[in-house]
Amino acid sequence: MRLSKIAMAGALTAVLGAWIPAASAQGTGPLKLKWTATLPGYSGDFDHFAVDRARGRLLLAAEDHATLEVFNLDTGKHLRSITGFDAPHTILIRPDAPTILVTDSGKSMSKLLDADTYEKKGSIALIEGADSGGYDAAANIFYVVTGGKDVDMATANLEAINPATGEKLGRVEFKDNHVEAMAIEKGGSRIFINLAQTNKLAVVDRKAMKVIAEWPITPAEQNAMVAFDEVHHRLFVVCRKPGMVVVLNSDTGEVTNTQPAPLRSDELLFDAAASRLYVPGGEGFIGVYDTSDPDHLKEIAKVKSASGAKTGILLPDRKELILAVSPGDTKAVAKVLAYSIQ
Repeated sequence: MRLSKIAMAGALTAVLGAWIPAASAQGTGPLKLKWTATLPGYSGDFDHFAVDRARGRLLLAAEDHATLEVFNLDTGKHLRSITGFDAPHTILIRPDAPTILVTDSGKSMSKLLDADTYEKKGSIALIEGADSGGYDAAANIFYVVTGGKDVDMATANLEAINPATGEKLGRVEFKDNHVEAMAIEKGGSRIFINLAQTNKLAVVDRKAMKVIAEWPITPAEQNAMVAFDEVHHRLFVVCRKPGMVVVLNSDTGEVTNTQPAPLRSDELLFDAAASRLYVPGGEGFIGVYDTSDPDHLKEIAKVKSASGAKTGILLPDRKELILAVSPGDTKAVAKVLAYSIQ
């Protein structure tokens, strides 16, 4: 019998402390295992991470468990579980801001939390299905994907909000019921966002809040993740059917080259300074790519991780890559894996 969300959270809290500092290196490649935190009693999927540098915390949205999980950023020790969600997805932590914004795809809506105590300070009434998010720090605008097939809608949206107040600033509707991750242009006004149902990448003018182009992703299907190499005018799009990195010219939408990628990926991590792209796959390994010549993308390593390790966060200044291991519908133990970048 499936445990209730409250019972599951209690069971998890009761067995916390099963965190393991790294005892040995895992291989001699570009990544070395640093520490592991285990979360016994959890089932389902994790979604996105966020880092609170001021407080030395790592936060993880446990979407199926309906909690936020909080860890010590340096050691990986689990600190607490935050309840009160339906299905949390994306966490926005702004430097020096008193609140944290968490998108929630359920009926209880997205939430503003006190950044110190995690007490709920308010709700943001977006269209149901709030999921992926992208932050324009210069303009202080947060863009959130809402609607779609998970809430029985034939269309999805990109909603723009003030992350401090929740004020709605604009909305774009897509004739697509499965909208995934986005990349925000810093030196311009564009947002690139995946329309996975229709197998296109939409280009949105975020000042006008309108779609200005839709580029077909022809080499593969289920385009989900995207990263932007703004210097070289290239977009890296990860598809799931089959697993593939598709490289596009960000000015024209032309496909310039492709590389195989891990299956069941739910994150794409790009280190522009180091010319490295990391694709964590749920099948149990991380694809590592050299992007120094983006028109000749080169896979340089396949680093073993764990089955279900498909979401993560890259911290280039700390030379760390952190993954969440989702047990899915299995009885495997949920984990967080932290790697040092070599």
